Amino acid sequence: MITLYGFGAGFGLPEISPFVTKTEVQLKMAGLPYRKERAMPPASPKGQLPFIDDGGEAVADSTFIRAHIERRYGFDFDAGLSLAERAQAWAFERMIEHHVYWALVGARWVDPVNFAKGPAHFFDGAPEHNREKLREDAQFRVAENYLLSGLGRHAPDDDVDLAVRSLFALSVQLGDKAYLMGNKPCGVDATAFGALAGILTPFFESGLRQRAEGFGNLTAYVDRMMDNYYPEFAWTPLRQAA
Repeated sequence: MITLYGFGAGFGLPEISPFVTKTEVQLKMAGLPYRKERAMPPASPKGQLPFIDDGGEAVADSTFIRAHIERRYGFDFDAGLSLAERAQAWAFERMIEHHVYWALVGARWVDPVNFAKGPAHFFDGAPEHNREKLREDAQFRVAENYLLSGLGRHAPDDDVDLAVRSLFALSVQLGDKAYLMGNKPCGVDATAFGALAGILTPFFESGLRQRAEGFGNLTAYVDRMMDNYYPEFAWTPLRQAA
């Protein structure tokens, strides 16, 4: 039995982290039995979530976990894709994880209202005398990483404009297909779903979310993926919420 370590449900989502969501959806795609445990990043071999324990072998980082699943269990997440399509899927995955993801981080952590509503509560269990200091330090570190990502160097409207260009690329790629690369989900769909659901959750208000809601095929895609992989989760379809 594989143990998946993540943050758990929150922010109106079945899993707070888009990277943990990616791995969990890929475990479901592969049909592998697993159990899920809550953890914090310092518990991971790489200081980040997700990580898994598979028969005593710890594997950290969602991309390396995918490679582990493919190698150990012989499951090909991109079965049926041509070599060119596999390359395209990889390129979209990198765009999502190194561009779209940071836009999500900015909306959650840098926006003071959203930070107070969401990530600030990560520290509710800390000792009261240094709780606020831990919150401030964490927000500062994330804001610094947001700056280093490139998006944080721009004015708020400009960083959203740049992120929306990536959302537009995803929308064009999806078109009227059920999934990004065709009518069958593949590895990149787990990545895209994690990031898009994180942006579109009604829990947070942001200019990024408002712009993302303008891509009807992306909102329908998130609803479809949620229904496929988290049917038990109380998710109000985005088309209905709008």
